[in-house]
Amino acid sequence: MKEYKVLFVCLGNICRSPAAEGIFRAMVKAERLDDKITIDSAGTAGYHTGDLPDSRMRRHASRRGYTLDSMARRFTSNDFDKFDIIVVMDDNNYRDVMRLAPDLEAEKKVHRMVEFSQHFVHDHIPDPYYSGAEGFELVLDLLEDACEGLLRKMKDSEL
Repeated sequence: MKEYKVLFVCLGNICRSPAAEGIFRAMVKAERLDDKITIDSAGTAGYHTGDLPDSRMRRHASRRGYTLDSMARRFTSNDFDKFDIIVVMDDNNYRDVMRLAPDLEAEKKVHRMVEFSQHFVHDHIPDPYYSGAEGFELVLDLLEDACEGLLRKMKDSEL
């Protein structure tokens, strides 16, 4: 399998993208591919730079066995040079990331998370920040499903 550098992106980098990072990291480790796949996350806005993920997301993820301990950071145009695959959570994230793409090759690196969904039909990963427990659980369900699909595509060399 070839090596990949994957970046998950949402708005503030405190809910969806760090959850995707933690879930994907656990899956990659379970498959013993952590020497082949580098994983990070970022946000299109710098509201929470340097903060841990939202405590509610950490709590819900922890119940499923995931550790979310990355520090929030803002996505920059330099990320196009550092990562092979950039996975965004919704259309606003997509537009914000694409605005920073320096060329067509960089644009080809950007994917929507739902492209990798296997069992759910959603057009985006909803932001759970203003929702209750059910919103966080839904996001984790969607991310687990899409992360499995993403890993399968990598293992099958489809990306």
